[in-house]
Amino acid sequence: MNGPFVVVGDSLLDIDVDGTATRLAPDAPVPVVDVESERSRPGGAALAAVLAARTGQEVVLLTALGRGEAAAELRRTLAGRVRLAEIPLEGDIPVKTRILVDDRPLVRIDRGGGRPGAPDGAARRVLGSAGAVLVSDYGRGVADVLGPLLGAAARRCPLVWDPHPRGGPPVPGARLVTPNAAEARAMAAALDAGSGTGDRLADHTRRSALLARHWQAAAVVVTLGARGALLSRGTDSPILLPAPYRAGGDPCGAGDCFAACAGVALARGAITEEAVHSGVVAAADFVASGGAGAVARPQPDGRAATRRQNGRPATRQPARAAELAAAVRARGGTVVATGGCFDLLHAGHVGLLESAARLGDCLVVCLNSDDSVRRLKGPGRPLNPVTDRASVLTGLGCVDAVAVFEEDTPHAVLRALRPHVWVKGGDYTVDALPETEVLAEWGGHALVLPYLSGRSTTALAERAAAAGSGGPASAGASA
Repeated sequence: MNGPFVVVGDSLLDIDVDGTATRLAPDAPVPVVDVESERSRPGGAALAAVLAARTGQEVVLLTALGRGEAAAELRRTLAGRVRLAEIPLEGDIPVKTRILVDDRPLVRIDRGGGRPGAPDGAARRVLGSAGAVLVSDYGRGVADVLGPLLGAAARRCPLVWDPHPRGGPPVPGARLVTPNAAEARAMAAALDAGSGTGDRLADHTRRSALLARHWQAAAVVVTLGARGALLSRGTDSPILLPAPYRAGGDPCGAGDCFAACAGVALARGAITEEAVHSGVVAAADFVASGGAGAVARPQPDGRAATRRQNGRPATRQPARAAELAAAVRARGGTVVATGGCFDLLHAGHVGLLESAARLGDCLVVCLNSDDSVRRLKGPGRPLNPVTDRASVLTGLGCVDAVAVFEEDTPHAVLRALRPHVWVKGGDYTVDALPETEVLAEWGGHALVLPYLSGRSTTALAERAAAAGSGGPASAGASA
């Protein structure tokens, strides 16, 4: 991609107030919330920009911040994460405060909000140099004042538009428009009162096609939560990109994550279907690993949560797996990890993974990178690249996350995950496992589970080679 990934839109300051509620107020039948913690984080276009930057992409946030206290706090949370380019703002940015009890929103309080002014030459230069653009429209006016510049950008580079019912329509020529189901329903109804309110895939198909044609967009994708996303190019033959698993957690910000990751994938040359799939997987991982609340903290090592493998974003990566493990530990759960090459997934692998998952509350697979497999197994291995191996593993319902590691042993990634239990399969003893000493650093322990007899990647590869050459099939059971 030539030029930065530019996120354009309305930035907000989000504040989460966490507490407990065990009694009602004496003067009204309302709960009394005892506050335990309070944290601020980027919201709106600022959240989308931070999530895009976590992919390792260079990101510029073009927004209106003004000079109020909320804007100053937002600048502090963005420092070192994204580059800022500003247009004038009369007033302060909106502040959205959520009161949460037991991690569930009880009430939200909105205040503030200014009026953006006309763009200057700096905004024109930023959009003129963009390699791709994401418009994160929250209906506060930034997309409106930049409309002509965004129209020109859409004719020059990939442009993704994340719309809002309070905002205007996307500029013609957008590569991808990303409403959620409720937004698409409301926007379609404004165009055609007969577009319906149903929630069947056929209903979403009609509405997405209507919107794609009206907006003159190359494609519209309607995000459907746990069902995934429905991609339409204005016809009655859409594509459903299902979610990789059902993610439990706070969905706040999942739409921003989807749009940001899909936009980055388009910027890196992915076709639309690949970009939407990347967004669906990223949104599920985002919710499962703590949602927008986890974004309040920068990555511990300052690196992107998603690395690139073989020129493509890996399905899931160590920082994200570590976040999931930390969240499970924090709520008193048991983290289980296992590892290996998993080059040709067979019944022995599946049996091991299903057994390992039953030992705790989440299962993380530590996966050897391609270079690591090559050093361990020799030339010709792996048979499948790491992105494919990770994709197959994450398709299993028993696997919660995959962490790819480059070394010959998983010691470094284990120290990041700090699992309670490490599981290996095969003819090992616990004392012989090199990971046992590492696990002792935090009180973890290792277990050995048996493989199914006669199943191994090597045996499968030998039988496939023999079958291809017309020779006798091997029935070995090598590791």
